[in-house]
Order: sequence, then structure tokens, then C-alpha cells
Amino acid sequence: MSVKLKHKTLSGALIDEIRQAILSGRYAAGTQLRQDALAEAYGVSRIPVREVLFQLEAEGLVKILPQKGAVVSELSRAEIDDVFALRILLEPRLLLASAPLLDQADFAVLDERQADYVQAIARGEVHAYGRLNADLHMAMYHRADMPRSQQIVASLLQTSDRYTRLQLSSDAAMEKAMAEHAALIRLLREGEIEQAVALLRDHITTVREDLLKVLAGR
Repeated sequence: MSVKLKHKTLSGALIDEIRQAILSGRYAAGTQLRQDALAEAYGVSRIPVREVLFQLEAEGLVKILPQKGAVVSELSRAEIDDVFALRILLEPRLLLASAPLLDQADFAVLDERQADYVQAIARGEVHAYGRLNADLHMAMYHRADMPRSQQIVASLLQTSDRYTRLQLSSDAAMEKAMAEHAALIRLLREGEIEQAVALLRDHITTVREDLLKVLAGR
């Protein structure tokens, strides 16, 4: 059955559909994504499918291989090390620039993002974890006048999406993530910027370590 793509632009809707299918595990790691089959499934021509697959390759979700075409990327220790090393480098820098400029409206947004995250975890809405995590982090950084760094971090957080779902597969990890996010918001509200930056760095480092443990266990 074809999936009707009516929202956003055609290419935007198509990449959202295929990205979510990968992140949810419907297209598992190692799955070959044939352009003709995808075009038929989503009721489009092969041209937008090909463009979407190249974009997903740039996001790290797909690899385009000789003879095989597009294949869903495996969960990779090398990618975890690369993505999280960049996050540890860039996100504290963004927070340090943004934090002094956050106002009451910004904190209201942060409280809302945290509440959305907590509710999604309580409801077991696994598909939303990565997006809500990214929304919360970017809300902390949005006052930084560093558009290129923000763009890079937004892309890294999107790449982290399926790793976030994997890392939050245990109750202990979910509780820790919620507690650390709450502590970050509290420190920022109290003006304890250096402490908030240190906690953010530790938070990202801990997520990386948890992910490597989960990946080793698989």
C-alpha cells in the first residue's frame, strides 16, 4: 500500500517518512533500500527517492555502496565516538555563550520541553525521544550568536536520534537523563553557568559511555 505524502513539501515529507522508518527499526541496520521499491511504496518517482537517500547518507543513517546501492547503516562505535566527541566540543561552547542571555520566556520554553520529554518517557513514546532531546538541548543554546555551530550541533543531535533511543532503553538511563536535564535547567535559572556547562559536558560523556555499554551487550 502506498503511503500518501501530503504534508510539507514532497521531499520534506518523504525524508521524514524514511528517516522515521530507519530510526524506529522498521528498516533495520543492513537493510537494502531499493529506489524502485521505495518509490512504489511512497507513491513518488525515483528522483526524489534518490535525493532523499543522498541526504540520509549525509546524516549517517544510510550508506551508498557500489553494487548494492543504499543500505541502512549499522550502529557503530566509531560513529558514536565521532558524534559524541564533536558534541562534547561544541555544545558546552554554545551553552556558555547562550546561558547569560536566557530570559524568563526562554526558561518557560525549557520547562515545557522538559515536561514534554518526561511525558513521552512516561508514555513509552520511543519514537519521540530523540526529537524531544534535541529540542531541549537546542532551546538551551538558541541565544548563542553562533549559527554555524548551532547548525552542526542540530545535525549531530539528529544523527544521535537512534542512539538516544538505544541509550534510553533502561529505566535507570531514562531517570538519569530526566534528572540531569532538570538539574541543567535549574543551574541555568540560578545563573550557575560554569556548573551548568560542566554538568552538560558530563551528561554528554555519560550518554556516550552508556551507549558503548549497550552496544557491547548487543
